[in-house]
Amino acid sequence: MSIDLAVVPVAGRGTRLLPLTKSQPKEMLAVGRSPVVQYVAEELHRSDIHRLIFVTGPGKAAIENHFDTDNELIQHLRETGKEEILQDLSFEREDLEFFYTRQRQQLGLGHAVLCAKPLVGDQNFVVALGDSILGVSAQSQVVRTMVEQFEQQGVEAVIAFEEVDPEEVVHYGIAKPKGDVDAVFELADLVEKPSVDEAPSQLAVAARYVFSSKIFNCLERTQPGKNNEIQLTDAIRMLIQDGGRVLGVRLPETERRYDIGSYERYFEAFAEFALADPDYGPAFRAAIEKLL
Repeated sequence: MSIDLAVVPVAGRGTRLLPLTKSQPKEMLAVGRSPVVQYVAEELHRSDIHRLIFVTGPGKAAIENHFDTDNELIQHLRETGKEEILQDLSFEREDLEFFYTRQRQQLGLGHAVLCAKPLVGDQNFVVALGDSILGVSAQSQVVRTMVEQFEQQGVEAVIAFEEVDPEEVVHYGIAKPKGDVDAVFELADLVEKPSVDEAPSQLAVAARYVFSSKIFNCLERTQPGKNNEIQLTDAIRMLIQDGGRVLGVRLPETERRYDIGSYERYFEAFAEFALADPDYGPAFRAAIEKLL
């Protein structure tokens, strides 16, 4: 049976985006016309993922509210002659089921994924970070490709990678390929935030994963590291060391990753999505050119 379940970690505090994130989740920040997490949900839906488990934390109720059907709002729009706006709420009617669990302590991405174990059980599943968008307006087929490779190759995990500049490797988990690097390649290892000189490649983890349930056993055995956090990278390395095959899938050049983790990246993402808007993009471009 094809994978139709995704875990979406959204428990991070977004401290690098304060004060913007003081009272709202960073995953609910607008990029173009939609909040970040809506793009993630829409991307997963296009890849035939129909069940989403959000791993939340304090102050994240806005995410649950956003994906609820707001009948009062719908009625208000109809009564005030604004029915044309209802098309902007079409995401509420998608064939998606939403589930929520809590990460009660900020103990790292690996711990957040482990919090979903009672709901995932022994199923294969996708992990999609809730603060990262793939492709402009989330028009990405990378997750679909990853799921296909996972099922066809009979591996334990598939990870998305993007090529970054050499000086950027210090910020990411970096692939150590096993053999040649093509669009799909096998991993020999994964190195968390190496120095520029020690990085085995320039291929950085790109916020999307496909796992068998064996990853939970590795996460339970992973020792906390810096800041007492359980790193997902360490669990993947353990999976490889235990003999599990792990593949990497490179993002196409047309599908860059938008990581809403800092003001610089957030501003860049908003501008690019706004410029690509079919209705308002041309006027926004003219305004930017005038400012420049």
